[in-house]
Amino acid sequence: MPFHEVSKMQSKLEFVRLAAAQGANVRALCRRFGISPTTGHKWLGRYREAGAAGLQEGSRRPHASPERCAVDIEAAVLAMRAAHPAWGGRKIRRALLDKGVADAPSPSTITAILHRNGLPVGDFGGGAQPWTRFEHPAPNDLWQMDFKGWIRLGDGGKLHPLTVLDDHSRFSIVLAACADQKTATVREALTSAFRRYGLPRAIITDNGSPWGDGPGSPYTPLGVFMIDQGVRIAHSRPYHPQTMGKDERFHRTLKAEALSGPLFADCSGAARALDAWRHVYNHERPHEALGLDTPAARYAASPREYRESPPPFDYAPADIIRRVHDGGGVVFQGRKRRVPKAFAGREIALRSTVRDGAFEAFYRHQCIAILDFAVEKADPPPVHHVPEQASTMSPV
Repeated sequence: MPFHEVSKMQSKLEFVRLAAAQGANVRALCRRFGISPTTGHKWLGRYREAGAAGLQEGSRRPHASPERCAVDIEAAVLAMRAAHPAWGGRKIRRALLDKGVADAPSPSTITAILHRNGLPVGDFGGGAQPWTRFEHPAPNDLWQMDFKGWIRLGDGGKLHPLTVLDDHSRFSIVLAACADQKTATVREALTSAFRRYGLPRAIITDNGSPWGDGPGSPYTPLGVFMIDQGVRIAHSRPYHPQTMGKDERFHRTLKAEALSGPLFADCSGAARALDAWRHVYNHERPHEALGLDTPAARYAASPREYRESPPPFDYAPADIIRRVHDGGGVVFQGRKRRVPKAFAGREIALRSTVRDGAFEAFYRHQCIAILDFAVEKADPPPVHHVPEQASTMSPV
């Protein structure tokens, strides 16, 4: 994915921060970002020597923080708040420290500065209390994916923001300005993310289109695409939004900080604005649930490479192989059973269970149905879930 001129500095920063992560495969990241290893190592060396300033064209000047008087500090606080109107005292202080303001005031002093200047501190501006939440132990163990509700555009069209969030780090993998919610649109965005960040172990979605046909029919062509890449897919429990609480909370932050202003003129304008905000969210915005670290500080690219043409899958010798007919049926022992029609034309494996006549149906690594050939009707396909999170309202 070569760099575009409008976001070259942002792309450089993302590359060096991923490459600087412990255990990072720098050569693989160079390939994903479309740059040579020589360039990648040069940027990484400059970043380690001088920070972000070393990535400026023709500059290796390190960050410096000159002595500031109280007026200068207050001006810095107000400038940071003006740039990020939804931030409160803790986030502003951490962001000032990250920018080299060593004498940044305490969060309470910053809050007092905001109040003194008539700037409110509300739900999104500090004061949030920590919550205990379930969290996967490593980056790319689980990605959460969903659409934010549609938004009207200035040209009369609709914007459908697609979001993909890493469960461990809260790193925004995808924030795409989509004109629709079609399978092809989501697949294009996911493919771009897979090429840059590698493959997660699992992705969780809700049960609606395009990732499901409802609670009883969880598999669609988009799910088959992900399974082909070796990604396990799971679905949230119906009427339990807390299962995807981190992405739900990300949507609230997105609405408060990026979607509450004037209408975007069109999808192109929305894409530029969302891309700029995503960079701030990942690399600059202190995250309450991460101890005021940024998501980028906890994220590392996956070592699992995306494959343009996934290799054939070798089932176990004891597996009973059947090809799914058009319309979603398989025949075994003279009986026909239905499996999700998304797998039509593909080979699946039947594996016996402890119950006589009952078989688990696997497509590659994923169990897609329980088929009972001893009765007239098969059980519905299983829906894979992940543990629910404690709250959709935890700090971000």
